[in-house]
Amino acid sequence: MSQEDIRPAADELQTLVDPAQAEAPAEVAPKAGAGQKPRHLETVLQIPVSVKVVLGSASMPVASVLKLGRGAVVPLDRKVGEPVDVVVNGRVIARGEVVVLDEDNSRFGVSLTEVLGATAPTRVA
Repeated sequence: MSQEDIRPAADELQTLVDPAQAEAPAEVAPKAGAGQKPRHLETVLQIPVSVKVVLGSASMPVASVLKLGRGAVVPLDRKVGEPVDVVVNGRVIARGEVVVLDEDNSRFGVSLTEVLGATAPTRVA
């Protein structure tokens, strides 16, 4: 991908960051009609993000980690029935319950019970 290919997308993202400052030409940031998303928004909506579900965590000394083997049980910091965290790009965005998706019990999913607002985002290490 060349600089010429990347430049229009960078200009569109700049209009998201500071719309007042961006004086982009019409072909880079066209006006959206009723019910249509602006082109720069479509670009942002196509960006892949990493989604993880955190069941729990544990802290243990290195010596204990080295002793782990097949069949070992690692106790987590959450109790049975507590909601799991849904993490997007390192930030907790929701909490939910683990559910079984398939009839043959081969896949799990998360049923969201709480969607967290942007007021106090939690970062996961």
